[in-house]
Amino acid sequence: MKMSDRLHGQGRVNPAAPVSKAGTIILLLAAMFAVGGPHAMAQGFSPDDIRAKYGEAAGRIQQAALSSDLAWERLAEMCDTFGPRFSGSENLEKAIDWAVETLKADGFDHVRTQDVQVPNWKRGHEFAEQLEPRYQKMPMLGLGGSIATPPEGLVGEVLVVGSFEELREKASMASGKFVLFNIPFTSYRETVAIRVHGAVEAARAGAIGSLIRSVGHDSLQTPHTGGMSYDDALPKIPHAALTPEDADRLHRIQERGQRIVIRLKMDAVTMPDATSRNVIADLRGTESPEKVVVVGGHIDSWDVGQGAQDDGGGCMMAWHAIRLLKDIGLTPKRTLRLVLWTNEENGARGAAAYARGHAEEAENYIIAIESDSGTFAPEGFAFTGSEKAIEYVTEAAALAEPVGAGGIRLGAGGVDIRPLLTLGVPIMDVLVDRTDYFKYHHTHADTVDKVSKEDMKHCVAGLATMLYILADMPVDLPR
Repeated sequence: MKMSDRLHGQGRVNPAAPVSKAGTIILLLAAMFAVGGPHAMAQGFSPDDIRAKYGEAAGRIQQAALSSDLAWERLAEMCDTFGPRFSGSENLEKAIDWAVETLKADGFDHVRTQDVQVPNWKRGHEFAEQLEPRYQKMPMLGLGGSIATPPEGLVGEVLVVGSFEELREKASMASGKFVLFNIPFTSYRETVAIRVHGAVEAARAGAIGSLIRSVGHDSLQTPHTGGMSYDDALPKIPHAALTPEDADRLHRIQERGQRIVIRLKMDAVTMPDATSRNVIADLRGTESPEKVVVVGGHIDSWDVGQGAQDDGGGCMMAWHAIRLLKDIGLTPKRTLRLVLWTNEENGARGAAAYARGHAEEAENYIIAIESDSGTFAPEGFAFTGSEKAIEYVTEAAALAEPVGAGGIRLGAGGVDIRPLLTLGVPIMDVLVDRTDYFKYHHTHADTVDKVSKEDMKHCVAGLATMLYILADMPVDLPR
């Protein structure tokens, strides 16, 4: 079957598919790419040639990946040894030291770090408890960047609302109370707005504190943390997440006309910025080492759980996809560069620093690939780049179909690769089945036992297949 038939007839690329989290910006930036310039297509190698040239290598790659548990074992070692790796923490910096030494032992080329100044928020001691209509302790997590309560805590009545609009309608009832936003999960992109902007909306209504129903579709009394924001024109108030179970229960109590009183205690503090590091390591290309395929994940996590799904698994997937190619003697023509970005979770400063520090070489970047969607069964890749490039990545993905990674969707937008997109670099996200992702995301439950060894092996197999083809094929990926 011709590539054009596969592309349009079998739906590997769906121009009508939802754009990923960079949204409209991604689509606008995609227009920057045009066939030509230093990455123009050479004569004699078309997308339809990929299957014949790389079919045998793809089989070797996938067989090797499916026979090794090393990526999962390294993930377990990092998670169990260092635990959560929050920006500004000793855990993160020790994990970075370990990654550097282990990458050197693995035989990567030019292993180095890049200093990055990162936010340094400390959670401290915290708790929430219901005082009326009866006493009950409530699991909670302060949201990243929140201010503290007074040392003795805050006590107040609770107003439960189901939307920002309902709060505006009931603003006169919110003054001097806690506002609890009990808004069920729909999609992350939509529901996360409550976490990000809830403290601002509650403060505008005169609330003394803001609470949200955790951003996730399932819970076993597991609250989710994450980033939030303030408006300097409004008072800053404490902002925390309760479990969906407690949010629903408090809502039911309010609907019965009963008075709800809680105590919230948070000792959170924002310290001066701290120094962290991006980790960078290369597998030097055999023929065109100045040309680079970037791939990685973010080594930081929130300060709960172990950061296994978000994003330790993504780091190990990228790391061991490159190592696998090296180990089986398939070093490609161009350089493969692993980047473990720091501070994705609460600032994305690692991504910004990497792009600034490497802007001059960006014209030689073939593509930047990120894995930050969890490590579940692979489904394929999301891509933002030129129309001609889509033809090549679609054919490359087709060779990853045996391990489940054969799909291509338009609209990549990983947080750590967006700055490279603005420099004209095509970008790609690893896609996995995220059915269960938000059960664990940003919670104490994000631990290594949630990562399947089989899923990890299939992810490594699919990513290594894509990496090898794009870094080795006779033509540069067209821009």
